[in-house]
Amino acid sequence: MSDVNKIESGEKRSLEWKSFFFIAVVLFPILSVAFVGGYGFIVWALQVFFFGPPGVHGM
Repeated sequence: MSDVNKIESGEKRSLEWKSFFFIAVVLFPILSVAFVGGYGFIVWALQVFFFGPPGVHGM
């Protein structure tokens, strides 16, 4: 079979914890900043090029 089945339970548990901490501490914060920044950029670009600033228009 493959090497995946040969990993001992202690090594597997350690690998799971390392993966969890990588996802929780590194990956999710980076993705969160990227998504919020991307959304903000899209809103800014739409206001600059298409819709104008928010507020009452035509006064």
